[in-house]
Amino acid sequence: MTFEPLLSESEAAKFLGGLHPKTVQRMARRGELPAFRIGRYWRFRASELDRWLAVQSRHASPPAH
Repeated sequence: MTFEPLLSESEAAKFLGGLHPKTVQRMARRGELPAFRIGRYWRFRASELDRWLAVQSRHASPPAH
């Protein structure tokens, strides 16, 4: 098992395409994003966010014509 550094809210926000860090925090609090609560801070694994993005993109509906 290799060590994977955890991302902060602002780093996760950038990773997710430029979301606002408060949006990422809110999504984590609601259980919409894979996250860990360490004290009063949310932390994220890039590999889990990457998998989450892949699932979300598969479930996205095609654009309406």
